[in-house]
Amino acid sequence: MHYKRILLKLSGESLMGERQYGIDPDRLAEYAQEIKTVIDKGVEIAIVIGGGNIFRGVAGASKGMDRVQGDHMGMLATVINGLALQGSLEDAGIQTRLQSAIQINEVAEPFIRRRAIRHLEKGRVVIFGGGTGNPYFTTDSAAVLRAIEIHADVILKGTRVDGIYTADPEKDKEATKFDFITFDDVIRKGLKVMDTTAFTLSQENELPIIVFDMNTKGNLLKVVTGETIGTKVNL
Repeated sequence: MHYKRILLKLSGESLMGERQYGIDPDRLAEYAQEIKTVIDKGVEIAIVIGGGNIFRGVAGASKGMDRVQGDHMGMLATVINGLALQGSLEDAGIQTRLQSAIQINEVAEPFIRRRAIRHLEKGRVVIFGGGTGNPYFTTDSAAVLRAIEIHADVILKGTRVDGIYTADPEKDKEATKFDFITFDDVIRKGLKVMDTTAFTLSQENELPIIVFDMNTKGNLLKVVTGETIGTKVNL
């Protein structure tokens, strides 16, 4: 395997499937099978999921809601998504642990770094919920932070687009895709990969990011085995 330990970042919206909101059980089952193919190869996987399919703190704040209150609601949304993914993974025969950055001991373990690493070493998928546990930080920032803490080899950002383009390929048919790009070039070209805090943290810790299409069957395994799928951001 090209990567031994990965951090998979999924957006909350990716769990909607063809729906307008909420969680699509069929999409969850598809993701579980994709993850199982990688687990079966001996790769250790940790996952961070967003909560945008349920609630997004920034959106609430834009309509007059207190930002801190809104972000706490968003953190709870990520735990709901984590529970849903945990159920699908266990239905597929995969051992999991859900850890939360905010204490909800009845449904998730508290995030303890050494415990998370031990779970990974035992072949369990560890799902990190609750973001960083702090308002004003996105789940992208949580993904990078957790990846650094557990010594992941790479961050895999699964999206519905097959990489990073010169412009939004869904809006600009002339947009061209990068196979590889440096952190500095992403900043210079003003490309949106992650929010600035997350991206800078990844750059400072020399942690590569691969943006790829998670919805294409087999892509996750191809990325982990080193095939040129999506776009790799590196130094």
